[in-house]
Amino acid sequence: MLAEEGGNVSALYRRLEQARVAGLLEDLGVGRVPSASTLQRVVRRDLRAGRVLEVARPARGRVVAGRFDQVLADLRLTRLGDGPPVLDGDDAAPAQSPDQDRGVEGASRGGVRMFVPGARVVSTGVVAAVVEAVGHTVAARGIGCVFGDPGVGKTVAVQQALHLLPARVPVWRAVMGVKPGLPQMRASLLEALGLAAGSLSHRAQPADRALGEALRRPGVLFLDDAQRLSPPLLDYLRLLWDEPGTAAALLLCGAGAERVIARAPALRSRVLTWHQVTGLDQERLTETLALFHDVWEGVDPADVGWADATVARGNFRTWAKITSHVYALSKRGRDVRVDRALIEQACARLGPYP
Repeated sequence: MLAEEGGNVSALYRRLEQARVAGLLEDLGVGRVPSASTLQRVVRRDLRAGRVLEVARPARGRVVAGRFDQVLADLRLTRLGDGPPVLDGDDAAPAQSPDQDRGVEGASRGGVRMFVPGARVVSTGVVAAVVEAVGHTVAARGIGCVFGDPGVGKTVAVQQALHLLPARVPVWRAVMGVKPGLPQMRASLLEALGLAAGSLSHRAQPADRALGEALRRPGVLFLDDAQRLSPPLLDYLRLLWDEPGTAAALLLCGAGAERVIARAPALRSRVLTWHQVTGLDQERLTETLALFHDVWEGVDPADVGWADATVARGNFRTWAKITSHVYALSKRGRDVRVDRALIEQACARLGPYP
């Protein structure tokens, strides 16, 4: 507590007094509040005895003492586990893309296309589980892998988890090309971390030193489509994270990422968190879709169940595409009802490979 107050003993005393008045001393593990002079005397005594107190005030943008519990506590998703789906509290309005900031109509979130105007990010139990896994990994400054079948919503869930992290935790997103070489990967990492990619990407030692220094800052580096990385590139990441003083977390995401990492045993043994993203919850599918887009409000659950059983099979991306076609068909005229016939017509537009 003294560290959290930046070494200010008077502030610590005021905090204890406030806890006593509120009846929260037991929650802090404190039996009674000593006087301010007693607190001052104890701190001076311990300093004279040579005890090193972690009382330095944390710099801006760094994770404070007690970071593990604090990061988890600061996650703002209000309903975890198997509860009903909820709208993202900060984004109850339709999700926007960078193009929308410039006045161009679109529908995406964090680079994930949702195919239909008015689509919203929905926090389901699946998303909540990803949020918790990512929060744990970031708090522990470890390495995590989020994997699952294509289109189940891995990137949407991870973007939501990163969005919910405390503002003081920086997030660096690296974009990997198809079958990148080591220079291309260095350039992507340098660019993500805000370093001089052009002058450093082909200079191995200066680039590695710059990356090592940057990763001493607490934060999280997110690599999507990690299945594109070869074992030597994954081993390069492992060497970066083995550097003494590395304080950043590494988050790898992708369909088949777990199989690629399995071929790099040194990195695999260092992965703290493995999390598989499953499909949409069948029992809450109608409720989730109604939150995802208004076009699904009042639709017969049996019609939704038919589309899921025959076409979508719980796949988030497929449902986003079905929603796009249902939305377009429902706008052909006034009072067009979203029924089984219209849903069948929308599903037919997805072709043989939805």
